[in-house]
Amino acid sequence: MLEYDAMRQGKTLVVGHRGACGYAPENTMPSFRKGIECGADILELDIHVSLDGELVVMHDSEVDRTTDGTGPIEGKTLKEIKALDAGVKFGPQFAGTKVPTLKELLDWAWNKIPLAIEIKGDPFPTPGVEEKLIKLLREFRILSETMVISFHHESMKKIKEIEPSLATGLLIMGELVDPVQVLKASKSDSLRPGWQYWSKDKVDLIHKKGFIASTWNADTEAVMDRIVPMRIASIGSNFPDRLRKYIDRQGKGI
Repeated sequence: MLEYDAMRQGKTLVVGHRGACGYAPENTMPSFRKGIECGADILELDIHVSLDGELVVMHDSEVDRTTDGTGPIEGKTLKEIKALDAGVKFGPQFAGTKVPTLKELLDWAWNKIPLAIEIKGDPFPTPGVEEKLIKLLREFRILSETMVISFHHESMKKIKEIEPSLATGLLIMGELVDPVQVLKASKSDSLRPGWQYWSKDKVDLIHKKGFIASTWNADTEAVMDRIVPMRIASIGSNFPDRLRKYIDRQGKGI
């Protein structure tokens, strides 16, 4: 697992958040291509399930914010989702950009770059999404190059029970009284709070117990100055080129 290698070496991986969503429409192919151009080690993305059971790459449960459409993803067929423009709201130069399916992204990313796939849900993930995801990852034979992350503890536990070899990560916003116990209960390999919630002592504890410390999103040098010295194994950014340059200047790149 890439993050374990980084932890053991005291290095930090650059994670492109929703691709490179500071530069291109989030969770779209232009954003993912930009993420690679920016030097990301891993690309992060989000998935939901369409009305007809397709795994669709989008952050929100509704299409309103990032496309020219309205309504929930779960209420739309893939054909309806593919008719949406996922780029024009970001900028006219991206007009006509489509919402990708996870399969389309995997076809493109295979043998290029590892992925961190976040299972979304409002308020809970679609039943069966874990099985659908693992089936697809097995078909592409990329279990060792992929991690699955989520704010939903039960999803992380289910993923690990179905496919123990798959790396998993627990997203949180806030502090946990006993993070080690929560990681064990959810069968997660990594803890991934917002950067504000890490301290050096907490990072050291998580790594000492055999888990991975990760975080998001470092977009300014002030944030990088605060968290990179903690030896966090991976850090997300909306501008992965900024983080790449900082990490490399510090000699922390893997």
